[in-house]
Amino acid sequence: MTTPLRALFGRGARRRRQEELLSALVGQLTLMTEEIRRANLIQHHRLIAEHQGRALDDPSLADAASSLTGVSEEKRRQILFVNRWYAAMLLSYRVGSVDWDELRGHLRVLCRGGVFAEYWERTAEHRRELPEDSLEARVGRAVDAILEERADDPDEWWVVGSPLM
Repeated sequence: MTTPLRALFGRGARRRRQEELLSALVGQLTLMTEEIRRANLIQHHRLIAEHQGRALDDPSLADAASSLTGVSEEKRRQILFVNRWYAAMLLSYRVGSVDWDELRGHLRVLCRGGVFAEYWERTAEHRRELPEDSLEARVGRAVDAILEERADDPDEWWVVGSPLM
C-alpha cells in the first residue's frame, strides 16, 4: 500500500510544480507583453515626432500637418513644438519613466509658457471628443486645472495644490 500512496503524493508534488512553472511562465509572458506594448508606444511616438520634425522644418508641410488656422508660420511652428513636447511628456508617463506626480510637475512648467496656453486653447475642441475615462482626458483635466490655478495667481505657479484627478 505504500507504493500507491507514494505514487499519489509524487504526482501531486509534480502537479504543483507544473502549476508553479506555468504560473511563472504566464507572469513572464505578461511582463514581455507589457514591454512590447511600451516599445510599440515609443516607436509610434518616434514616427509622429519624425513627421512633426519635418513639418517644423518645412512650412508647406506644417500647413498640411496642422488644423490651426489664422496663425503665422512662426506661431504654427511654436505650437507644433509645444504639442511635441506635451506628447513626449505623455509618452514618458505611459511607458512608466515618470509617475503621475512627476507628470503633473512637468505639466506645471509647460503651462507657464504663453505658447502652450494658446495651443491648449486652440485645441480644446480636439479634447472634447476624447473618451471621458481615457488617459488623455484625465491629463487634459489636470492641465485645465493647472491653467486655471495659473490664471488665478500667475506668480505662484510653483505652489502645488490638491492632487489633480
